[in-house]
Amino acid sequence: MISLRFFWPVLWFFLGALVGYAFISMRRKLKRSIEVPPPQIDEDDIRRIEEEGVLLTDDPAPLDLEEIKREEDEFWRETWDEAEEL
Repeated sequence: MISLRFFWPVLWFFLGALVGYAFISMRRKLKRSIEVPPPQIDEDDIRRIEEEGVLLTDDPAPLDLEEIKREEDEFWRETWDEAEEL
């Protein structure tokens, strides 16, 4: 029979290792999901930039952090009605 003095430390070690592995794998997955690859520019794109002065792509527009901050501040300034008691 396995001694309980040996069992509990081993169990906690494996649970800690499992939590550590889950944390690291989720951080990697999250980092990969929000990473935006740099735009690929070829010779045709360079010619278009020289002729038109601008290159339009399907890449998402960068976030406007100032606008996001204003919207968040406005949201938190709102007053909320108290919940009605039934």
